[in-house]
Amino acid sequence: MNAAASAALAPESFSALALFLRADWVVKGVMLGLLGASLWSWSVIIDKLLKFRTLAQDADQIEDAIAAGRSLEEVAEAAGPEPRQALARLLQSALRTWYEARASDGISEAKAGFMLQRVDRGLDGIIARESEQAEEGLGGLAIVATASPFIGLFGTVWGIMHAFQAIAVQKNTNLSVVAPSIAEALFATAIGLAAAIPAYVAYNKLSGDAGRFSSRLEAFADDLAGAIARRLSDRV
Repeated sequence: MNAAASAALAPESFSALALFLRADWVVKGVMLGLLGASLWSWSVIIDKLLKFRTLAQDADQIEDAIAAGRSLEEVAEAAGPEPRQALARLLQSALRTWYEARASDGISEAKAGFMLQRVDRGLDGIIARESEQAEEGLGGLAIVATASPFIGLFGTVWGIMHAFQAIAVQKNTNLSVVAPSIAEALFATAIGLAAAIPAYVAYNKLSGDAGRFSSRLEAFADDLAGAIARRLSDRV
């Protein structure tokens, strides 16, 4: 192998920066797009991890206060007029119906049933909104996880096409001729996998967290509905 070929295959010529700078503009576009998708997915992952931890802590705080024997009214009042905790919003929504019932002189069975329906609708609406917010951004992670390998593969195919073009133009199958283009092509695949794997793992974990949070809201709402139903039955 001559000196020029040896220089072309020097280790520094295969660094990440060198591979990017030497790549075709299409492959560069693929690499930049995948890097952007990876950065976006990491921002979503970090944000969701912190958010789910905060949501769990807030839920623990409300549930522990009720388990400690504090009344629903005390817990709702301690949360403030505009609580940030999802469970506190559920609690205040259910108690509003109870306050209306308590202000009445008497409640018929039909009216009690209607009020319970109002409680259920109010709680279901809050759960739907909270669940939607918890799942926000997860669809994008799924897209990054599934599409990134194929986008990287497109860059690989394009780079290999250029490698064959180099062989045809130079009429030389020496490794020094095809190695740079093949390395650029494979680098695009590597970036695609680097973007897809964390997004795939995070999507599955965060989807599970979102599902568990929704189930926790539903369980708390069922307990609230039961508590309000018992209070209403005492006034029938």
